[in-house]
Amino acid sequence: MDTPVPNPVPTTAPADPHRRRVATAAALASAVEWYDYFVFGIAAALVLGDLYFPAGSSSAGVLAAFATFAVGFLARPVGGVIAGQLGDKRGRKPMLVLALTLMGVATAGIGLLPTYETIGIAAPILLVLLRVVQGIAVGAQWGGAMLMATEYAPEGKRGLYGSLVQLGVPIGVVTANTVFLVAGSVTSESTFAAWGWRVPFFVGFLVLGLAWYIHTKVEETPAFREAERALAEQEKGESAARSPLRTILRNHLGTVFLAGGSFAVNTATFYIIITGVLDYATRELDMKRSAVLAVSLCVSLTQLVLIPAAAALSDRIGRLRIYAAGAIGLLVWAVPMFLLIDTASLLWLGVGTFVTSCFLSIMYGPQAALFAELFTAEMRYTGASLGYQIAAVFGGGLAPFMMVLLLEATGTSMAVSAYIIGLAVIALVSIRILATRAARNAPAPGAVPAAASAE
Repeated sequence: MDTPVPNPVPTTAPADPHRRRVATAAALASAVEWYDYFVFGIAAALVLGDLYFPAGSSSAGVLAAFATFAVGFLARPVGGVIAGQLGDKRGRKPMLVLALTLMGVATAGIGLLPTYETIGIAAPILLVLLRVVQGIAVGAQWGGAMLMATEYAPEGKRGLYGSLVQLGVPIGVVTANTVFLVAGSVTSESTFAAWGWRVPFFVGFLVLGLAWYIHTKVEETPAFREAERALAEQEKGESAARSPLRTILRNHLGTVFLAGGSFAVNTATFYIIITGVLDYATRELDMKRSAVLAVSLCVSLTQLVLIPAAAALSDRIGRLRIYAAGAIGLLVWAVPMFLLIDTASLLWLGVGTFVTSCFLSIMYGPQAALFAELFTAEMRYTGASLGYQIAAVFGGGLAPFMMVLLLEATGTSMAVSAYIIGLAVIALVSIRILATRAARNAPAPGAVPAAASAE
């Protein structure tokens, strides 16, 4: 059973210029990390099936490419656990630097990887291995970037500062779509398939420079330094080293699963509209690739405004209230979204995915601060990362694969809507339990607020 977890806030107040530098570095780290992660999803929907998984049908090739896409999600909890353990013991910054380095090397490696036609079965094997490294890297990155931002946040602005890291997702999507649009516009279909698709992956080399900047210019967070000092005093005379993972598994596993259950619908729906719909619209509805990418880009731009707005509102009226509103929206909109997409009209595709994106933003804005507040500083990296990555595996990683499978099995997009609705129900149940726990553990007026944990 979970035990109540206090929700301390940093008591030290770093200077505003350094705070802004840290927040900017965390946001940039998130943006470039997600860019590298998303270019694989776009490439999987467009070219990887034919180049690395030659098969008798286009559906089989796309399924194989999306299965490789999902492998990266299966590796994300590994990155979250490893980085969480070390990040809660050694600091947020070193793990963020390591995650950026791994992602840059893996992404550039995919861009340089020969195809099946050139090196045979070694090509898909190496592609899967590099995707695993990407998964480990992004699993390690989110917790580090999120905590660098939220643990430096001023009083009453943790949601807003956490949303700067969340903005990395739409920035990554916009940049990835833009680079693919440019690559497709300056090359022919055959040239794009031959080498044009590789260009977006070479941005991975630039990530190494950002990793070095964070390593040399950004300090560790005040909350971690305080937790480190407190634990050093506590552990004097103890023989066993502390284990954040062991503490989470013994006392707070329920909170981790509730966090994951609350967020799976968000990450699943997100990957459905940026990768699954890209494949569906181009392959099944015969829409132009460049037009669908342009719609995805424009829709993602709206998140740059909506995510911080939802986060700032959560600082005023509460995280779970905003979070639940987004989940309800996804549940209600799941059917209308695909009815609009199925018209094969670019306009209605834009409307359907835009409204969906609004509900995603409403959930995504406060999510970083919400997850950070579920755990104390000495276990926060591990707990928050595990909750997020569980959602990523069972939501985002399987979503494009499940979408293709459901469409092939049923012949109707309503099956995908039902999939989203099921995840939305799980999210609302999880949010309700978290809200009940938060109310039960609420402090007296003037006390430090408690996290949403069970007794």
